[in-house]
This record gives sequence, structure tokens and C-alpha cells, in this order.
Amino acid sequence: MRERPRSAVCEHCGAGPDGTTTEAAPSAAGPSAAGRRAPRRDRDEEGRARNARPRDGLGRPLPYGSPGVARQPEGVPRTPAQSLAEAQRLLDEGMPFHAHEVLEDAWKAAPEAERELWRGLAQLAVGLTHAARGNAVGGTALLDRGAAAIAPYADAAPYGIDIAGLVSWAGELTGRLTGTGEAVPAARTAPRLCATGQGTGNDTGNRPTGNRTGDRPGAGG
Repeated sequence: MRERPRSAVCEHCGAGPDGTTTEAAPSAAGPSAAGRRAPRRDRDEEGRARNARPRDGLGRPLPYGSPGVARQPEGVPRTPAQSLAEAQRLLDEGMPFHAHEVLEDAWKAAPEAERELWRGLAQLAVGLTHAARGNAVGGTALLDRGAAAIAPYADAAPYGIDIAGLVSWAGELTGRLTGTGEAVPAARTAPRLCATGQGTGNDTGNRPTGNRTGDRPGAGG
């Protein structure tokens, strides 16, 4: 969901900088176009277009000046294990939007053979973000795309990533979204990215992998 130079639309989810889906821009030829000031364009310290509005834990924009959750810094070099550990921490804290930013950095830095893997993981995080926002259509679309992207890696999953568990988790979550259309609790619905005891280097020894949506009473709401 990061904004790109010359485009305020994320290639993962199609969301604009205000968190909405894209719409056609007003025509400059319209009668109200005369004298209209160009919208404010935020930029980072290097001059790149990047929306500076504060965000909440699900990445939803807040009014300028509001307290928010800090965005993940862009372009941080991490090893695959570090990327998985940081993304898992953010997922566990109910911040899949921020986890997506970490996974997107890993995708951009990955060798060609792994790019679809990391892109798919980022799409799953975006899908959970939409699901937690109550956007069942967007969540289902991104979960389906993410699961399809990582599925080919199942026979030789790198870094201990639990491909089968994640695909199963995505399928079950899309089923919930289709059946109820209700927002899901982000932290309690978040998956484990790696199989038990592998990949992230954090405390995974006694936690389920892949699908966590049914591992305790009340996980659905």
C-alpha cells in the first residue's frame, strides 16, 4: 500500500493514499476545474512521493497532526529470517499493514526466483488488512492472489515458510469473509509465517503454524 512516484496507487491492493480504492480523476475540462489548486503532494526526505498522513494500526489514514502508528521505514536491508521475524511480530501485534511493508521490502530485494514468494506473502498481509478493515471483497481478492503466488513453492519452501499452512489459512479466511462479510480481529486472525521452530528465530515452539483462526474459542470475533 505504499504510494509510488507518479502514482498514488499500490500495485498490491489498488488502494490510494487515503485508503480508498481508485476512482477516475475529475476531468480538467470541467467547469469547476478553473482555479482549482492541485492537491497537496507529500514527499519523503529524499523527495519521493510518500503520503505523510498518520495511520492507525491497520494503515487507515488519520487527519494530519493526529497521533498514529509509525510507518515502517522503506528500504531497510534485512536477511530473509529478519524479514520474516519482523513481519511476524507486526502480524502478532495486529498490524498486518505494517507487516506488508516489511514483506514488500523483502520482495523488492529478493532474487528473481523468490520474488513471487515474497510478493505473495505481502499480498496475504494486505488481504488480512482489508479483512480487518471490514472490506470482504478486497480481502478475498488479495488472499486469493497471495495464496496462488506462494503455492508453487510448497515442494521446496525456503526459510521454513509454512506454505501449506498459509494457503490453508487464506482459504479458510476467504470462506469466513464470504460467509459473514464482517471485519475480523487482526491479531487473533494472523497466521504463522513459518513452520514451528523455523525461520523467524523467535518463540514459535508452542504455537500453531499457518491457520490460527480456529485455535481458540472466540477467534472469529
